[in-house]
Formats: sequence, C-alpha cells, structure tokens
Amino acid sequence: PPQSLTETIAEDDAEIKAYLQTHFYNYEEFASPPANFDFKIDIDTIAGDNAGKTALADQVSAHIVNVSSTDLGLELEEINVPHTMYYLTANEGGGMNPTQVDSVYLRYEGSLLNGSVFDSSTGSPIWFDLQGTLTQGNSGVIRGFKEGLPNFKSGGNIVDNDDGTFVVEDYGVGLLIIPSGLAYFSGTQVGPSYSPIIFKVELLVSNTADHDRDGVPTIEEDLDGDKNPVDDDTDEDGLPNYLDTDDDGDDISTKDEISDEAGNIIFPYPDSDGNGIPDYLQPNS
Repeated sequence: PPQSLTETIAEDDAEIKAYLQTHFYNYEEFASPPANFDFKIDIDTIAGDNAGKTALADQVSAHIVNVSSTDLGLELEEINVPHTMYYLTANEGGGMNPTQVDSVYLRYEGSLLNGSVFDSSTGSPIWFDLQGTLTQGNSGVIRGFKEGLPNFKSGGNIVDNDDGTFVVEDYGVGLLIIPSGLAYFSGTQVGPSYSPIIFKVELLVSNTADHDRDGVPTIEEDLDGDKNPVDDDTDEDGLPNYLDTDDDGDDISTKDEISDEAGNIIFPYPDSDGNGIPDYLQPNS
C-alpha cells in the first residue's frame, strides 16, 4: 500500500536537507563569469578541495505547498499536509515571471539526489503549456515544477540571427528541489518510489496564456485564486472560464463585453452597474 503523505514528507525533508547541507553549485562562476561561460549549473559535494564552499542550504529559498491525499488519488484522508520545496536563483533573468498557467520555453534537466538523470531537454529547448486543456487532461507537468517556475524570470532581449535562429539574452537560471509529494510520489517514472528530485532550469521565454483567446488572461480566470482555473465556471455550463468564450452564458462573447467598438480591450473591464463584478461575469449586465 502507498505510504502516507505525512510519513513520506518527513523522510523526503530529511533527505533534502542533508543534500542541501553537503552540496554546492558553481556560484563563483555565476558571480564573475569567466570567458565563454555557458551559464549552466554544476553541483558537487562539499569535501576535499571544496571543503570551504558555501552549501546550497545557505543559498536556497523555501516554498511551502499544501498537498491533500485526494490530489494524488490516495484513499487516505490527509488534508493540507505542508510540503516544502526549495528553489535557487543562479541568474535572475531580465524578463518576466511566468504564472502557474502560462506557457514557457526552456531547457531543463531532471535528476535524483544521487545525480542520476531521468529527463533532459538541455540540448534543445521545449515549450510547456503549464496549465494544459481539458482535452489534454492536464499539462503533464508535475506540481512542483508548476509551483517553482514562477520564482524565475525569463530572458530579456531576443536577438534574431541571419540563419533563422535566435538567441535569448539574460535568461533565468536556477534549481528546483522537489519532494516526491509534489513530484511522482509512489510512481517509478524516475526510479525508486518516494524519490525527491532536482531540476536545473534555464527559462528562456514566458508567454502570458489566454487559452480561449477571449482577451482575459488565463491567470485572471482563476477567480478563487487557488491556482487551478479548472474549478472556476461562472455560468456552470461544464466549461471552465479559461476555456469558455462566453463566461457568463448570456450569448454575448466575453471578448465583446470587454472591448470597445474598435476591438480594443478596455481596462479595467467594464462594470456597468458598479457592483464590482465585471459585465462579462454577470448575465444581463
């Protein structure tokens, strides 16, 4: 039978803290980049010639996420068990922070704490839709990845080359250290069950998502602010607002209700009766 969340997070937290105390990354190269530095994170053990290095534990930041047993399809009744993940910013980046529902273009490498790599796109960047759609089922991105990426910034200028390629300048580089309850838990996709994992991340581009193209960004269609727009359905038609082009079901499209005659989006969104609820969220307004 699967372990409980409480039991697993205690084991994961102890393992992660021990790892953070005994490992460091090439922070000196990021602080003073040598010629031709590739801005990639290298992690090594604090020992021997590296005995004086600053441990990851002194450089990471903590991010707490509550996890319930139902989130993982468990029959055990555990509600809002705090899970601490950690992130480290090696290079801040010159762009914007994505949200948990945006699309991102990045390179990444996932490994176990023992250094065994289980997934990688470091050769070629890849696009991720962090939210996904109902037809996709989900984005295929683990929760810790979605929770962690907003702590990084994307790149700054995008420079087009003459050969059809492009270069992103000053992109965000960092680490995500994730307990198994925010990753694969009892699954064996990465190796042993209940395995904490690490992602090295290079965040190149971040795009604000508008999945239904109604003019309202997907993050704003998460009305209850729980980072899950799937459960926000104003007209209760079975289609969440972020995929519904008529959020209040009044047969006037959301885009028409927030645009002027020229088709320009009006900010703040029109609220004809001044009750604090935009017209596009209340029928017959």
